Amino acid sequence: MSLPWVERLDMVNTLAPMAPELAVQLEKHEQKRANVFKGNAKLPYVRPEEDPVLNDFKREMLFHRQAQSAVLEGIPMLQQLGIKTRRPDDYFAEMAKSDEHMQKVRSNLMAKQQGQAKSERIKQIREQRKMGKMLAKQTKVQREAEKKDMLDKLKKFRKGKLKNLDFLEDAKALESKQKKTAENRKARNKKFGFGGKKKGLKRNTKSSSAGLDAEKSTRRQRGAKAGASVNKRMGKSRRIKAKGRK
Repeated sequence: MSLPWVERLDMVNTLAPMAPELAVQLEKHEQKRANVFKGNAKLPYVRPEEDPVLNDFKREMLFHRQAQSAVLEGIPMLQQLGIKTRRPDDYFAEMAKSDEHMQKVRSNLMAKQQGQAKSERIKQIREQRKMGKMLAKQTKVQREAEKKDMLDKLKKFRKGKLKNLDFLEDAKALESKQKKTAENRKARNKKFGFGGKKKGLKRNTKSSSAGLDAEKSTRRQRGAKAGASVNKRMGKSRRIKAKGRK
């Protein structure tokens, strides 16, 4: 067929030179295969020239180098013929997937990312709790050790092995420091509380004021009844008898 080369695009060329990264990759692959034969005595040894796995890898590399050579020679030929080989900047291809499908894909990816971030936060919280428990345990052990050390020194002083009580001064300083820290903590708790709204809790409201007034009025009524029973005026006949007695 006598078609122009633009229609045929056939080329006969040699292999492109091997890139350094491909040479390193081939060397690593050969070393890996050698380690497989060396570590497994049940596998029969095969020379690298006859190894089918290595041959397949080398064959793929030959295809790759052949394609590279075709690109390096074909692109300049197309440019000489005035054929564009790159898409314009304002080129818009039709999407194979609809926008709704891509939105679903994006939402799934976002959900996965959020799940991973949440699991990471939970893991960090667990690590922080674990570290807090470890620090609390270390502090407790340290205090017990200091207390035991002080008691041992006190026993030695009683037996006459120590001549002074300087260790008690250190213990008092440590105790005063701990007491001061506890007092500061109590002051902060009293000022700021343990969470929730503390300001205005004792302020009266309409309902509380009405309830308090009702309670006061009830007390007044009870007091009035009690006073009436005590200061009740005697009847006329009793008043006359009382005057006659005088």
